[in-house]
Amino acid sequence: MRGVALVGAGVSKFGVRKASYRDLIWEAGKVCFDSIPGVKPKDVEGLVVGSVMPERTAFQSHISSLAAEALGIKPSALSARTEHMCASGTVGIRYAYAFIAAGLADLVMVLGVEKLNQPTGEEAILNMSAGVDREWEAAFGLTAPPCFALAAQRHMAEFGTTEEQLALVGVKNHNHAAKNPNAHFSKGATLDQVLGSRMIATPLRLFMCSPITDGAAAVILASEDRARELTDKPVWIRGTGQALDGFQLTSLHEDYAHWPALKRAARTAYAMAGVGPHEVDVAEVHDCFAIAELIAYEELGFCHKGEAGPFAAAGRSDYGGDVVVNPRGGLIGCGHPLGATGVAQAAEIFVQLRDAAGGRQAPGAAIGLTHNNSGMGEHVVMIYGRERA
Repeated sequence: MRGVALVGAGVSKFGVRKASYRDLIWEAGKVCFDSIPGVKPKDVEGLVVGSVMPERTAFQSHISSLAAEALGIKPSALSARTEHMCASGTVGIRYAYAFIAAGLADLVMVLGVEKLNQPTGEEAILNMSAGVDREWEAAFGLTAPPCFALAAQRHMAEFGTTEEQLALVGVKNHNHAAKNPNAHFSKGATLDQVLGSRMIATPLRLFMCSPITDGAAAVILASEDRARELTDKPVWIRGTGQALDGFQLTSLHEDYAHWPALKRAARTAYAMAGVGPHEVDVAEVHDCFAIAELIAYEELGFCHKGEAGPFAAAGRSDYGGDVVVNPRGGLIGCGHPLGATGVAQAAEIFVQLRDAAGGRQAPGAAIGLTHNNSGMGEHVVMIYGRERA
């Protein structure tokens, strides 16, 4: 297969935005094109758009064609939309990567966009329930917070993980977000603030949960030859893996504190990249809730199973530790506009591996990882490097 690299990236401001769905596309697309002056919309051969529920929140389908016209792109090789709940953006990157690696295109944009706070914030809660089984789970009131609360309760019972260790994930990511001008939250947080925030689903408190956010992000992928023409700092896609254990909670055969699909996806990505977990310098993991970040440490191999709480408490997932996790603020601090999240993760690794992340730069970062999940049973991992594998 041909080598594939990121050559450009851009992210909109995340938050509860007055901007329309199309405005968010314009905003992220412009920043992305501005990041790589050698590329114009007419040069882009393909567009993949990750977007989960625009039919419910923006009253719009036919998304890839809308975005292409808005950005001045006339795809000649690929035009598609990906919908895979929270992992939609990273699945879109995998599509574009495979298309370029196979020789079917040389330059493809992947854009993720979501306008969730529309028509009202309250309705967003109802809309989010579309991500679980409608007949067997959503009908009984199941939403994401209690799902991940079950994982937290099990992890605490089995491994002695504490509420304070969970809270430290929220502290870290809110404080990282304070260095990110595009983040939903910008004030940081203390341990007392996180532990004093209201309970959402025991033991998960408000500041341990990601907010309902509007936003967009875009990256441009290029074949090896094209990438070397466009920039002297391409960020190479070195490995990728995806695995699924089940959709319903009852389909997950392990207890909720163990996510074997994430372990399998990571194993595939590491093998393809030719690196191990302890070579990763910076990682963007899917902290939809604090427990998700802790379990990701374990299944990605950053620490042994059951050791994530002490790992976080010792600062090993922060600057000066083993690996800098979620330097942009993660989903907890930056926000979680579903289809845009995976693309925003890739955009952060792009600037990190180019030493262009400013005040949130992970020193000397050469290997970066992103992890995106949809529920507890579906996981996607990407590994990026300064050097081609």
